[in-house]
Amino acid sequence: MKTSLCTISFRHQLVSFGDLVRLASRLQFDGIELWGTHAQQLYENERVTAWDHLQRLHASGMGISMVSDYLDISPQADRQAVLDKCQRLISLARWFGTPRVRTFAGQLGSRDVPVEERPLYAENLHRLCELCGEQGVYLLLEMHPGTLTDTVESALDLLRMVNHPALKINLDFLHVWEGGTDPVEGLKKLEPWVMHYHMKNITDRSHLGVFAPHNVYAPSGSRTGMVPLREGVVDYRPILEAIRETDHYASLEWFGPDPARVLAEEMQWLREELPVMAGV
Repeated sequence: MKTSLCTISFRHQLVSFGDLVRLASRLQFDGIELWGTHAQQLYENERVTAWDHLQRLHASGMGISMVSDYLDISPQADRQAVLDKCQRLISLARWFGTPRVRTFAGQLGSRDVPVEERPLYAENLHRLCELCGEQGVYLLLEMHPGTLTDTVESALDLLRMVNHPALKINLDFLHVWEGGTDPVEGLKKLEPWVMHYHMKNITDRSHLGVFAPHNVYAPSGSRTGMVPLREGVVDYRPILEAIRETDHYASLEWFGPDPARVLAEEMQWLREELPVMAGV
């Protein structure tokens, strides 16, 4: 398992890419997950300095784990506009040196999508996967409520319908638990498709709404219930034991206040936990 820092954790702070590279290096992360908005801004407005910082990142043994954005796969979407955006994300991913682009499986939960419309979602996804696959990039669907990957069963159904080698899963362990499946069991079922992990935690199921996009992206949104991995309702010890030997990145997805301090504490906890599991 490799760890990555999410630039989205600093979405409400004036922190430069260079500062984040230095922070990730100091905290001994293995990489950085770039929010699509940040990747686009860096490429368009700070390309020269961003390239210099990328070289420093690679020289430190780190990489860019993923570019994370959203592509509309609903039947109502403008197909050409979505393909154009997908191509931009592919180009960004390749420039930043990562083979992974993250998206969501629509904006409706599996119970809200009529059965007859699911093949249309799958068709749109297949088209995007074709574009990605031709250029050596994987398209990762995030396990997330309010999408067609809100449960393990629905995700498996969609993966099999699309049936494309470029389609993979970004496994968010909290959201797997939220969908009603034990995280380790969910990992076992989805493992052939998993290529990246998200790790975050919450004090109680009643607070899961804080991760809704409209809340979590808002500067004044509630952060009630967000806690470090070791403190929440999801037990991460068996999860870490299950993924510690993998070569995938696990992003510490912290949306709460004081991200630099919290991420430093999270990394310290992981360093304490992982040797125990390795029998060291």
